Formats: sequence, structure tokens, C-alpha cells
Amino acid sequence: MTKRQIKRIFRIVFIIASITSLFFVPWILVKAWILPLPDTVQEQVYEAIGHGFDGMIVYVDEAGKVPKFYTAGWKNRENKTPSDPQSLFKIGSISKLYVAVAVAKLVHDKRLSLDKTLADYLPELVGRIENVDKITLRLMVQHRSGIPNYTDCPGYWDTPTKSIKESLELVMDKPAYFEPDKRYGYSNTNFLLIGKILDKTLGYSHRQYIKKEVLIPLELYNTYSLLSEVDLEDVASGYYVGYEEDMKFYDFVGPSGSMIATAQDVGIFLRALNDGSLLNEGEQEIYSSIYVYEHGGLVLGYQSLAEYHKDIDAVVIQFVNTTNFDGYDWNLSQIVYNRIVKIVRSKKSS
Repeated sequence: MTKRQIKRIFRIVFIIASITSLFFVPWILVKAWILPLPDTVQEQVYEAIGHGFDGMIVYVDEAGKVPKFYTAGWKNRENKTPSDPQSLFKIGSISKLYVAVAVAKLVHDKRLSLDKTLADYLPELVGRIENVDKITLRLMVQHRSGIPNYTDCPGYWDTPTKSIKESLELVMDKPAYFEPDKRYGYSNTNFLLIGKILDKTLGYSHRQYIKKEVLIPLELYNTYSLLSEVDLEDVASGYYVGYEEDMKFYDFVGPSGSMIATAQDVGIFLRALNDGSLLNEGEQEIYSSIYVYEHGGLVLGYQSLAEYHKDIDAVVIQFVNTTNFDGYDWNLSQIVYNRIVKIVRSKKSS
């Protein structure tokens, strides 16, 4: 068989494999990806609602320009209340950025050490969590601890836990995912434990510390630590595909994803985190060594994306109040987000 024949066979196999794989991809994702790019962000947001999202809020902050809001769909589907750019939203794991800032500040102040272990900070966990004498604070922040993720436990999303204690009990005495620092493994339990360490070190709630050191200095008066702190009328409704129930009444109390905020407040925070105005030089160096500068959030009924794009000096925040947790809506949200960024980038270069 000649090289040309072999290459032809491989080419045919590749084409067949590619075509076959399309049958396992929801066509709405393919459609959302291949549609011609609209001229404006607002058109893209309207298009996203056409893909099946209930409501969307987009905040775009380009350096030197007045920030802009784009909305479509419903804030409350049952009452036919239009999506409101000032609505409060459950930002899920974006909360971890705020917690990581608190860690960086306290490490810089010598009140915490990244190299102390979980056993040092919370000795009561010895014998309950594997490798506590090897898992450092640094590894927990970096998701390299190997501690099981409590939200991955069977049935968690059917009946979410109502307290930090209940969440931790789900992973107590369970085998580690892997040996500490052997690989990356995202685990909400890491930040649940970090919250406990912060509370113990401070002598009061880390939420108060974040408010004092982050929210007040940045004048983020529409950012809250817990759902219980806000008027529920101000919160956008959240929807899970296949259920009529409004998911905004579900309360998530863990530091891994409990915060509530407007898109603008998240945008202001993210720009300050990235441009160095939130942290001093020493704190910024520590933060850069332990955590990321962008994040997504996903809880029942709510998904969010928050990123700073250095090449165009722009912060883009996207809130969507529809989820289904099988990857479909999350992937669709990312496709829409990337298209929005492309539109912003094209306007910048034109």
C-alpha cells in the first residue's frame, strides 16, 4: 500500500469519525456556533434567547467607555417580568475569586501561611479527611488537594445540603481523588474548608472581612454574601429545564458559591482584580501564585461567566438564568459568550 493510499484511508476515517460525532452533539450547539455573527451584542443576546434561555444579562466595560448593559428574556417567567440589568443574581463559583482575595491579603499580613497544612488549621479533621497532614492551604486554593467534591456526591443536586456541616459530612471518611499536588481536581470542598480556616483565623466571619476589605472600598453596594441578606424581589428568577419551580428560593450557604451580585458589581470587582487597584503589589504577587483572574459560576437555575480580556482591555460579564446540568446549557452559554467577545473585539478593531 502506498503512502498516498494510507493518507487517503486516514482522511476517510477522520471524515467518518467527524460526521459520526455530530450525532452525539445537540444540534442547537452546532447551530449557535455556525450562525453568522450578528453586528451587535444586543442582537446576539436576542439570538441566545431564541436558543432556549429564559433570560440573559450582559455587562460590557471597555476602557475609556461608559459600561453598557444588554438584556433579553425574562427576570420572572411566570409574571412576564422583563430581564432587568440591575437584578441581583446568584454568581455561584465566581464567589471563589473573592475568597481567594481574602486569602492573599491575610497571607500578605502574615496571618495565614500557604504552606501550613489542613491538619495545622483544622486538627479536628485528622482521621476524617485523607492526607490532611500533606494538604496545604496553597493546594486547597489551587484545587490540587485531592479532597472529594461534595457537589459530586450522588443525589446532591436533588436535595442540596442546607449547611456547611451537612456539606462536609458528604465527604468525610471518603477516599481522596488523588494524592496531594499530583494533579488538578476542581473541588468545592476546598473552598468550604478555606472558609472555615478564614473564620477561625479572623475570629469572625470571612464574609465580614470580604465586605470590609473588598466590597466597601470598591463601593460594591449590590454584592452580598448570602441570599438571606437580600430582598428576593430583587433577585432574578432561576430555571432548571423540565421544572416549573423557581430556583431562586434555594439557598447555597457555602463560601464556594453563595454570593449574590449585580452584573455591574461583578464587572467592577473583576476589573479591579485585574488592573491591580484592588490589591497592593505584595498581595497581587501572592494572588497570582495561587488563583485565576476569571471564573464561571453554576448553581441550580443560574450560570455566569466573568472574564477580563487584556487584548481589548474589556470586562465582559454574562448572566443566564437557565440550567440543566447535563452540559448542554453550559456549553451553549460559553458559545454565546465567545461570540459576544468576538463582536466587542471586532468593534474595537474597526
